[in-house]
Amino acid sequence: MPSSPTLADRLAMRERPTGWPLMHQEWGDLLFMHWPVPAELLQPHLPARLQIDTHDGYAWLGVVPFRMWNVHSRITPPVPGVREFLELNVRTYVHLDGVPGVWFFSLDATNPLAVWAARTFFYLPYFRAHLHLERPTAEQLHYTGHRVHNGAPDAHFSATWALGELLPPTEPGSLAFFLTERYALYAASGQGVGRGEKLYRGRIAHQPWPLREAELLAYDSTLVESHGLPTPLGAPVLHAGGPLKVDLWHLQRV
Repeated sequence: MPSSPTLADRLAMRERPTGWPLMHQEWGDLLFMHWPVPAELLQPHLPARLQIDTHDGYAWLGVVPFRMWNVHSRITPPVPGVREFLELNVRTYVHLDGVPGVWFFSLDATNPLAVWAARTFFYLPYFRAHLHLERPTAEQLHYTGHRVHNGAPDAHFSATWALGELLPPTEPGSLAFFLTERYALYAASGQGVGRGEKLYRGRIAHQPWPLREAELLAYDSTLVESHGLPTPLGAPVLHAGGPLKVDLWHLQRV
């Protein structure tokens, strides 16, 4: 079995890729919710060449709601109605050839054009969803949503969280670093019907996440279960994040 990326490998991912990025975005109002799970639970759900990335012997399953804005390509300005929308993803962490990255089980979004483009050109499992974000108070967020029934597995989500103190920069090698400092994503063509014949990697560049403490006040979701995975046990590890400017590059076959 391929060895896990070293700390040097992970730190090297912070270096900005060469060439011009394809897309510019900004992310914020984000909540990282992570649960430790046995690696053997998730490995069968990955393309054959990808290996689960672990920390302290566990794989980590994440559910991440957030807001995206100022979305535009390098050669086009932000388009009204497309430049801002909500997104919600279910993810885990993987590696290939020493390069750590994110594997998405699903990404739900409010924008139908973004869903179509991501599925068509990035081979990502996006689904159209009705998502809503409210702020009951300045330090509290309430995020709800459910998928549009267009062949997507049924799922709903609701979470309310309170923002806490600003956290210090993540220490390399720490759990927070492992969960949030991710600068690549993996995707597979044919992902919806099997294990995928062609595997791709996309690079991402941004500053380290500005993180805050968070307290989960209410939570109800069937997102994880919609992928045939068991309900995560115990309280999640929480980090609130953003705002953050993000650049994304073209996918490359690996």
